[in-house]
Formats: sequence, C-alpha cells, structure tokens
Amino acid sequence: MQEPQFTQSRDAFSMTCRVTVTVRASAGRIWGLLTDAQGFSRWNSTVTAIDGDIREGQQLRLHVPGTSRAFAPRVMDVVPDSRMSWVGGFTPIFKGVRTFELAPNADGSTEFAMQERFSGLMMPFIKSSLPDFSPIFVRFASDLKREAERVGA
Repeated sequence: MQEPQFTQSRDAFSMTCRVTVTVRASAGRIWGLLTDAQGFSRWNSTVTAIDGDIREGQQLRLHVPGTSRAFAPRVMDVVPDSRMSWVGGFTPIFKGVRTFELAPNADGSTEFAMQERFSGLMMPFIKSSLPDFSPIFVRFASDLKREAERVGA
C-alpha cells in the first residue's frame, strides 16, 4: 500500500504544506466523502465535526481535536469530482487556503492531493508557533484512502 507523501516549503511571508496519495477508488467516491459534512468525522480522525454544508460559497465551522477553537473557512472554487478550496483568514494579515484536488488515473484509481498555503504579513512573526502539519496531513490522507478503498462502502 502506498503511503501518503508530505512536502513543505517556506519563505518569509508564506508556508505551503502538501500531501499526495494514490487512492484505489473513483474521484466520485472520494468527492462524496470530502463533501459530506455530517459524515466527515466518522472517517476522518483530524476533524471532530463540521457545521454547515460543503458547497460553493458556504461558510463552515470546522472543529478539530485538541482545541475548543473552531476554524471558519469559506468553500470556494468548487469543480465537482475535481477540486475545491477552503479559504479563511484576513488578507493581507493572515490567510489560509486549503485546496483538495482529485485526478483520475486510467486504472480507475485517483490521485488525491491536499495543499494548504498560509500567507500574509504576520507570517514572519507566527510561523515558528505553527504546528508541524506533517502528521496531520498524512493522517488526513491515510484516513481518506482507507475509507474510500473500504470494500462495500
């Protein structure tokens, strides 16, 4: 089984984290998981709940383990079965953009990529306090792969 691959890059005013993995499932199957707000926490150990609907223009309240703080991204750039972004923050001070991308392969599998780019004028001051995103991103991709590939799902 292929393991998710994590990469990260940084410069003075931004940081980009990315995870990729091949999933033995259709883009439609994966898209269904990524856009089911009510079922998200059932398969994804990096999210405890999502309030709202995962569709273009909607604001979400994303709850994650280990903090009572909720993140409130807006769903943007939706192309069904292909890509979407969750955008949060206050440009130009601090902005986070999480993008999900699905690319079907000829053998019926799908390349999944999730990238988050943090940017803004506050980055030089806060980047040292940001967590190591590698374990969170790898766990998200592993959870998604496991659920999408589950037999009879």
